[in-house]
Amino acid sequence: MGAYILRRLLLMIPTMVGIMAISFAVIQFAPGGPVEQVIADLTGQNQGDRLSGTGGDLTGQQVGGDESGGKYRGAQGLDPEFIKKLEKQFGFDKPPLERFGQMMWNYIRFDFGESFFRNTSVIDLILDKMPVSISLGLWIMLLSYAISIPLGIKKAISDGSTFDVWTSGMIIIGYAVPGFLFGILLIVLFAGGSFFDWFPLRGLVSDNFNQLSWWQKILDYFWHMTLPLITLLLSAFATTTLLTKNSFIDEIKKQYVTTARAKGLNERQVLYGHVFRNAMLIIIAGFPSAFISAFFTGALLTEQIFSLDGLGRLGYQSVVGRDYPVVFATLYIFSLMGLFVSLLSDLIYTWVDPRIDFDRRDI
Repeated sequence: MGAYILRRLLLMIPTMVGIMAISFAVIQFAPGGPVEQVIADLTGQNQGDRLSGTGGDLTGQQVGGDESGGKYRGAQGLDPEFIKKLEKQFGFDKPPLERFGQMMWNYIRFDFGESFFRNTSVIDLILDKMPVSISLGLWIMLLSYAISIPLGIKKAISDGSTFDVWTSGMIIIGYAVPGFLFGILLIVLFAGGSFFDWFPLRGLVSDNFNQLSWWQKILDYFWHMTLPLITLLLSAFATTTLLTKNSFIDEIKKQYVTTARAKGLNERQVLYGHVFRNAMLIIIAGFPSAFISAFFTGALLTEQIFSLDGLGRLGYQSVVGRDYPVVFATLYIFSLMGLFVSLLSDLIYTWVDPRIDFDRRDI
């Protein structure tokens, strides 16, 4: 196992370099970089683009070198020396390969630099947004697994029954409904839209949170988290529930289950003493992707709808605003987390089923 862990750790190095290199190369061709964003703000083009709905892409287009504008269309009439200072400020005065090498060297040391447009370091910005993402990610992961695994086992035991058919229909409908539409519906119904005003519309806690007692802080926290968690939970447990059900059905049909029953074991002993360990392997395999999506991509729309300032919203705003240090830092951190969680998943495999030996594998 030690040799396998070492191989996996060494494999992370080229994997991370490849992920960052591809992303860096794509960024080079994206219009409307940070220099163009500053030029557009100085010339007032961003305001016009917001009013017209064009999004400011025109300012990012490069054109032939006219004397007044240089290579940036929005820079016409600006001092070329000022443009060069902007490029130096954002690091675009260096060749792409040199910039990429410097970025990777800094990232290896977990030095993510400063945000282009927010007067703070990238790591402080990420840590400031982390509580929202941790709250959403952990609770959704815990609730979805707490619901889906028992429900999937119950559906497998009663396969084909009325309970199984009705719950499958409800799960499929819930999975098919887009999360952001359900979130808007909850706001309309319960957050002062057109009916009830029972829950707050934005934020993780109330403005007077620090003045509350400890039990009032807990109630206030869950009061704010109720609607976002319901929104995310609607489709979060659907896949895991059906996966659990199918996995248990496959295991129940195997010969060792028949043998265990013939030895006089009751259904509970058979189910949780023999079937559970084997059936849960496929659930463990999906843990890394569920972990990463819960912390980042899965909560983006929910954060936007409920005005929760988390990492998903930060990443989206950074991409739109061309704040490249924040974009690359979040990509690096979550890619690294994904690789380590994937390795942890393999180690849990061996704990659940000691028959699995990764040392015999090539990777």
